[in-house]
Amino acid sequence: MESPSLTTPAAVRTTAATPSISFGWSGPASSIAYDESGMQACLLNIEKPVYCVRVADRIGLTNEGSLSPYTTGDTGEILAVIPALAADQLGDPDFCRVYGLRYAYAAGAMANGIASEALVIELGKAGYLGSFGAAGLSLARIEAAIQRIQEALPNGPYAFNIIHTPNEPSIEKKVVELYLQKGVTVAETSAFLGLTPNLVHYRAAGLSLDPAGNIQIGNHIIAKVSRKEVAIKFLEPAPEKILTQLVQEGRITQQQANLAAKVPMADDITVEADSGGHTDNRPLVCLIPSMVALRDEIQEKYQYPHPVRIGAAGGIGTPNAVLGAFQMGAAYVMTGSVNQACLEAGSSDHTKKILAQAAMTDVTMAPSADMFEMGVKVQVLKAGTLFPMRAAKLYDLYMKFNSIEEIPVEERDKIEKQIFHRSLEEVWADTVKFFTERDPEQIDKANANPKRKMALIFRWYLGLSSRWSNSGEQGREMDYQIWCGPSMGAFNDWTRGTYLAEPGNRRVVEVARQFLIGAAYLYRVESLKTQGVQPSFRMSTYRPLSLRDGD
Repeated sequence: MESPSLTTPAAVRTTAATPSISFGWSGPASSIAYDESGMQACLLNIEKPVYCVRVADRIGLTNEGSLSPYTTGDTGEILAVIPALAADQLGDPDFCRVYGLRYAYAAGAMANGIASEALVIELGKAGYLGSFGAAGLSLARIEAAIQRIQEALPNGPYAFNIIHTPNEPSIEKKVVELYLQKGVTVAETSAFLGLTPNLVHYRAAGLSLDPAGNIQIGNHIIAKVSRKEVAIKFLEPAPEKILTQLVQEGRITQQQANLAAKVPMADDITVEADSGGHTDNRPLVCLIPSMVALRDEIQEKYQYPHPVRIGAAGGIGTPNAVLGAFQMGAAYVMTGSVNQACLEAGSSDHTKKILAQAAMTDVTMAPSADMFEMGVKVQVLKAGTLFPMRAAKLYDLYMKFNSIEEIPVEERDKIEKQIFHRSLEEVWADTVKFFTERDPEQIDKANANPKRKMALIFRWYLGLSSRWSNSGEQGREMDYQIWCGPSMGAFNDWTRGTYLAEPGNRRVVEVARQFLIGAAYLYRVESLKTQGVQPSFRMSTYRPLSLRDGD
C-alpha cells in the first residue's frame, strides 16, 4: 500500500528523465523513511540528494544509496530523484563572486539608519550583503557608520545607500564625495527617476584599465527600480552629456569618461515590486519577466562582457516568495520590511512590536517627506498609528493654499494641537536650525517662496515622524511613520505559532537562513510533484520551527 504521506499515480513507475526505463535503488533499507517526520527530514537534508523509493507496496524517501537500471536484485524501485540543492546554490553565483558573498541574498537600505550598522555587520559576517540606510542622515552620522562598518568588515561585504534628493542636490553630491573619499565601493541607489551627475560621478570615478586592457569597475551600483524607463537608464552607459560635464568640472578624467561609455551604469538592477517606502505597488510576477526581457534586449545591443544581473525585492516575506523570485530568473533576492522587525534594525522596540502584529492589509500610502512637493507617496503601516491620515491632511492643505497665512485659523489650530503639538512659529524655528546645518540654501528659497516655506514646515512633521519611530519617542506613538509593505504581514502569517513569531527571536541572519533553506526545501517538494509523487499537505509546507535547535 502507498504511504499516506506520499501518493503516486499507478502508472508512474519511472523517472521523468528516462520514461521507457525503470530504475532501481540499492542501499540500506533502514535508511528509508516512511513516516511523515522522517521524510521531511530527508527533504530538509538539502545538501544530499533525495530518492523516492517503492519497496513492496510502501513508498518512502531516503538520502542514501544509489540508482541504476532496475534489476530484480535491487532493494526498491525509484519513483523520483531530487539532486542536492544547498542554500548557497540558489541565485546567480556571479552576484556572490563580485560582492564576496556566500549567498545571493541582500538586505536593502532602509532609511534613517533602520538598516543599521549592526544589521549590515551581522549579515556581512555570515556571507550576506547588507546595505546601510544612509538616506535622511547627516554626513557626520554616515561617516561614523562607514568607520564602524569598515572596521568590522575590512574586506566587506557591505553597501551604502544613495537616495535621489531632487530638492537637495547638494546633499546627494556630498554623500557621493564622502563615499569616494572613504572607499565605499558598493552603492545601492533608490528613488532615482533619472541619472544625475553625482551618480555618474560615483560610477565613472571607479573605472580603470588592468594591464591586459580590460575595464575594471571599482565602484559598483545596485540600482533599485520599478519602471522600465528608469531601468533603461541604468542598463545603458552613462550619457555623453553628463560625462563631458564631469570632465570639464575636473571630477573625472577623460579616460574614465571613455570607459564609462562602454559599461552599464549599474552592475545590478533590483526590481522593486510592492514594498515598504517608495513603491509603485506593482506585482513581482509581472515585473521580473519584463525586466529580464528588457535586460536581454539591451545586452544584445551592447554586448557587455558581464550582463547586468536582475534581482527581486518587494513582497519577499516567506520562503515561497524567495523560491518564486529565483524561479522567475532573479539573480538574487533583497528583503526590506521584514528586516526592520529584527533585533539588529535601528527601529524602536515599540515599532518592532506592532510590526510583528501587522497583517498584509495593514498598509497604506502616505505623502513622502523627501518628495513631498512632487506628490510622491510611500507605503507605510496604518495599524497602531495615525500618521497616514495626518500626513494626508497636511498634503491636502499644501495643495489648497499657497502659504501658511492663507490656511484658515481653525485649521492652523488643529495642526498645532493635534499634529505638531507645538506652534507653527516653533516648528519654523526648528526647520531653520535644521537646514542651516544641512543645506542653508533651502532656507533662502523658502523665504523667497511662501508655498515652499509651507512645504518645509509640513515636512518637519513627515521627517521627524520616522525618527520618532526609530528612537521610540514617548508620547508620539500615534505619529510614528513606519515604512512597511505587505510582505511584513505575510512573514507574520508564516511565523505564527513558531519561535520567530516573537520579536525578541527575530535576528536578521536567522531570517535570511530560514528563507533560503525554506526555499530549497520547497523546491525539492515541487520536484517530487513534477515527477508524479504528491507529498502530504504538511510535507508540502515549510515552517521555521523545523530548524530551531531542540525542535
